[in-house]
Formats: sequence, structure tokens, C-alpha cells
Amino acid sequence: MNSPWQNILKTFTGPSGSGTQPLIAPLLRQCAEPLPALDSEDFGEMFDRYADARVVMIGEASHGTSDFYRTRAAITKRLIERHGFTIVAVEADWPDAGHVDRYVRGLAPTAWKRHVFSRFPVWMWRNTDVQTFARWLHQHNHQMAPELRVEFRGLDVYSLRNSIREVLNYLDRVDPQLAHEARRRYGCLTPWQDDPALYGHFVERGGVMPCEQPVVEQLNAMLAEQLAGLIKDDEAFFNATQNATVVQAAEQYYRAIYRGTSASWNLRDRHMFDTLRALLKHRGPEAKAVVWAHNSHIGNAAATEMGWEGQFNIGQLCRTAYGRDVVLIGMSTDRGQVAAADDWDGDMCIKDVRPSRADSWEHQFLEAGVAASLTDWRDPLRDDLRQALATPLLERAIGVIYRPESERSSHYFKAVLAEQFDAMVWIEQTQAVTAIPLPSSQSVEPEDDMFPFGV
Repeated sequence: MNSPWQNILKTFTGPSGSGTQPLIAPLLRQCAEPLPALDSEDFGEMFDRYADARVVMIGEASHGTSDFYRTRAAITKRLIERHGFTIVAVEADWPDAGHVDRYVRGLAPTAWKRHVFSRFPVWMWRNTDVQTFARWLHQHNHQMAPELRVEFRGLDVYSLRNSIREVLNYLDRVDPQLAHEARRRYGCLTPWQDDPALYGHFVERGGVMPCEQPVVEQLNAMLAEQLAGLIKDDEAFFNATQNATVVQAAEQYYRAIYRGTSASWNLRDRHMFDTLRALLKHRGPEAKAVVWAHNSHIGNAAATEMGWEGQFNIGQLCRTAYGRDVVLIGMSTDRGQVAAADDWDGDMCIKDVRPSRADSWEHQFLEAGVAASLTDWRDPLRDDLRQALATPLLERAIGVIYRPESERSSHYFKAVLAEQFDAMVWIEQTQAVTAIPLPSSQSVEPEDDMFPFGV
């Protein structure tokens, strides 16, 4: 028997399936659940429906919006406190996130060392919202036994120089001979580590021999030593091998950027997926992870224009690997302000976000008239909603660069929302993040009052 909404759908679509847009906003208005205050019990209860998932991925429509960070943190707190999630994995470099990880687990006095998150875009992770969440996680972990403390980990591929340094520092401590061999192997990349994009240019365009073989040999050498029992398989070894894996992936990535957008994008998201799997395996069979990344990474790429052009992402790979054990939650907005740059390596600016286009998903949520909401179509009973969201409309994506003057070509792509996400958090008007300034060379960072744990 058809529901009332299915009858309305037939009225609007007709035989060709066109003209569904008039239906979407009224249905969203009916299905959207208004969001209460972030610190309320009612807010947390709204996300208990995802408690049984192994991976909950929470996106954002831009990297510079405070409301997305704060909302994502509130959801994550609930999943950690009530539902046993043990890993927070973010779209950040492994070594930099590692400093935050050591802080939140009580192994370091501060997360915000001078060089942490100092690479462009500084504001993406070096901001007051991330700092507030890290302090909360530090305090939460203070109540937990060491083996139960929640981790904060990075998934990204950009940290060539810092990851080489981390590997060498580790090997200097445990095996000076292996450290000597690693320096020889990584010597191939040393001239390029401050500007790895130049490495890719000279290999792909200038005929320079690639460094792929020595970096693969280095990772394999470390794994062989561990298998032979010559290196202790502990947290320090896990950190070092992940850094060696980043070096291997970064070497491939900086060559791939000269072979086309899809090659470099796919390599990067494959690395993030492999890193997430390594984290879950390292933590054990009961491990559960929350992933923080841009919508373009955590939504199922197969349901978007990028996927139709040959790109995949971590959300699609997780959907294939984990099925309904992964939940994909997008976040979006209509207007407000955002922290972003005009160009790569440019200065951060606070920019006005233009109101959404009339032919976009954002405009449909705006027309629904619920200023802040969770709309969930993962429930099998929401078939009507999934049908309404199964048409391709434009969706906005603002990364670390925002060019409102060319917004349609720079920041919109087509997507089928029903298959891209399981749910959407909508916040009609949003504000920019507040960046934490990089300290001067003379400044000294204060220690956290609770360092070390148990004192």
C-alpha cells in the first residue's frame, strides 16, 4: 500500500522522474528533527541511534566553520561516553595528530607545540574548537585505565618531512644500525622534503629517478625486524611504522599529482582508509572509531559527480568494507562566515558564505524551514525520504580555499544525497573558526594542570 508521500511523489515526478524538487522541502520539513543545545542530554540522545556502528564518519561542508567542529565534538563525546568509541581519526597529518594523541592520553604536557599543525592550513586543526575538544578528551581519559583511553589520530598523507624525522628518531633509540640504513634510504627524498611537490615535478616531468624503491625497502625492513623479534611490537613501533607508511604514500602522492586529479585523490583516500583499518586492527576487535573529515571524503563518492568521473573516497571504501556497520553523516549550511584562503598557502581570511543556490540540496534544507536539524534516512522505514533524495542536485563544498566569485564552478558538484550519506546535520547560519596563533620562537608553552595523570 502506498503511503501519502509516495502518492505525492507520483504527482510531482510523472513518468520521467523530473520535477521532484517541489516535493523535497515539505518532506524534509516533516522528517527533520530540530537540534537542541549541544550540551543538553536531549542532543546526545538523538545520536544514540548510531551506537551499534563500528565506524561513524562525520563530515563538514567546509574546513573553517566553528559550528561544524563544535557539533561534531558534541556527537563524538556522546559516542565515547555512552557507547564505547575508542578512536577519533581526523583528516590531519599523523605526526601532528600524534602530539594531540599523547596529550589526551596523559603522555605529554600539551598538545600545541610550536611546530604542531603549523603547515597550511593552520586554522584547520589549530583552532579553539579542536583545543576545547582535546582538553575535554584529556579530562575524560584521566578517569580511564591507560589501555582504555581514547586515541586521537591523523589519517592524512602530507607529512613527508615530519614522518621521516619521526622514523629516524625512533630508530636512533632502538637500533642505531637500522637508523643508519634508514638515513641512506631516505636520503633520496632529503633534497625535496621541504617542498615535496617539486619532487613530483622533477620525477614526472624532468626525468629524475623516483625514490619509490628505497622507501618501500625501509618499511619492509622495519616490519621484517619486528617479525624476527628484533624490535618490540609496542606503541612506539606502531607509531614508527605508520610514519614509514606515510612516507611511502607521500612519495607516491607527490608523483601522482602530476598524473591527474583522480590519481592523487584516490591515492590519498586509499591511504586514509588503510590507516583507519590499521588503527582498528591495532586497537583490537572491540575498537570503534569516529572519523572527522570533509563531506567530500566521508560521503559515498559513488553517489556524486566526483565518483562518476573516476574518483573514490574513504566513505565509499568504508561503505564497501563495513556495510551498515559504518554510518555516514554530512553537515551543511546555507550562509554565514568561514575561515578560508584565496589560494593555496595564502593567508587565512574570514569570508562571507553566499546564500545557497536555488538548485542545490542546501536550498532544499533552507526551504524546509528548520534552522538546525538532524535528518536521518538510514532507518528502513524512511523509504519515502530516500526516494525524494534520490535525484541529483548540486551540493556545495568549501575546502581551505573559498572563491565566492566563481562559486558555481569552484565549489558545487552534483550528488544523490540518498546514497551519499545516511543522515544530514543542517545548520542554517554558521560562523568561522578561531585560529590559535603560532607561538614566537621565544615563547614557552604552559603545561596542562592535569599533567601527568595521577599526580
